[in-house]
This record gives sequence, structure tokens and C-alpha cells, in this order.
Amino acid sequence: MTGTFGGALEARGVRADEGRLVAEVEGEVETEDGVLVIRRIHARYRLRADETHAAAIRRAFEAHPPKCPVYRTLSGCIDITTELDLLPLE
Repeated sequence: MTGTFGGALEARGVRADEGRLVAEVEGEVETEDGVLVIRRIHARYRLRADETHAAAIRRAFEAHPPKCPVYRTLSGCIDITTELDLLPLE
């Protein structure tokens, strides 16, 4: 999901390359009738960017899921949540 979010950031003039945007994704698995089933996925994005872009970054973050192929494919079957940590540039 970083691809569509990264593209949305770049379109707004916010660089997401060179390790500025990193995603950490966790899935929660349960057993159903002896079969492992993924029930929940949580994606945590960490973005290093200038605070002056905060409003544009939030808009991109909120707008990207419906444009993401992975989200669109899985969201009807698996609960997907996201969060964004905006970190200062070093």
C-alpha cells in the first residue's frame, strides 16, 4: 500500500523516496475449522517530511485506500486499519 500512498504524496510535492516513507504491516490470524484465516491487517506508515506539508500529507493519507489495489481487493474480507506517524526530516 505504500505505492499508492507514495504516489499520492509525490503528486502533492511531498517526497516519499529514499526511505522517507516506510510501512510496517501486521496481520492477525485466527483458526476457523482448523484453518488459519487472516482476520485483521494493520498498516503503520512512517513518513519523514517537512511539517509545512502536513495538511497535504493528511489528505493523501485519507484519500489513498480507495485507489489502492490491495486495499480494494481485501477490504471486503479482512478488516484493514492504517495509521500515520509524521516524523521530522533529519
